Amino acid sequence: MQDEGFTHVAVQSLHTIGGSEYHDLRRTVGAFRMMGGFQRIVLGYPLLATQEDMQRTVDAILKAIPGERKKADAVVLMGHGTHHPSNAFYAALMFQLQLKDPNIFVGTVEGYPEVDLIKELLLRKRIKKAYLMPFMSVAGDHAINDMAGDEEDSWKSILTKAGIQCVAILKGTA
Repeated sequence: MQDEGFTHVAVQSLHTIGGSEYHDLRRTVGAFRMMGGFQRIVLGYPLLATQEDMQRTVDAILKAIPGERKKADAVVLMGHGTHHPSNAFYAALMFQLQLKDPNIFVGTVEGYPEVDLIKELLLRKRIKKAYLMPFMSVAGDHAINDMAGDEEDSWKSILTKAGIQCVAILKGTA
C-alpha cells in the first residue's frame, strides 16, 4: 500500500475478542506506525471490546436464533476460545445472554467454558433439544467438524450421547 501511495490506512479485524491473534495484529500495525510511510494507520477493535459492544452482540444473537426454536430448547454458541485473558468475554457474554434467555449457552473449542461444562448445564436444566450455532466470523472447520461433525468428540456427538437432540446451524457471524 505504501508503494502505491496510500497515506491513510484503516485496519479492521474480524476477530470476536481481543485475544492473542488480535494482539499479534496490534503489534503488526504498531510496527508499520514505527516504520513510517503512512501519515496515519489505525486499528479497529474486535467485535467484543466494550460493554456497549456486548449489548449489541446480545441483541444480534437474539435476533439470529432460528424462529422454530421453542422456549424449552437450548441455543449453544461455539466460540473459538483462547488462552489469553480476554477469553473471559465468552463467559461474560453467556451471563448477559442468560439475563434475557436462560437457555442460551456459550462455550469454546479452545478455552473456557468447555463443552463438558455446557453439557452438564444442559443436563441440569433437563434440556432435550439444542440448536448449535458457531459464534465465529465464518462457519469453517471448527463449526463443520468440532461442532456439527459426526466424530465422537464433536459437540453434536457429545450432546447427542447425553440424550440431547441437536440441530446444527452452520452460519457464521460475518
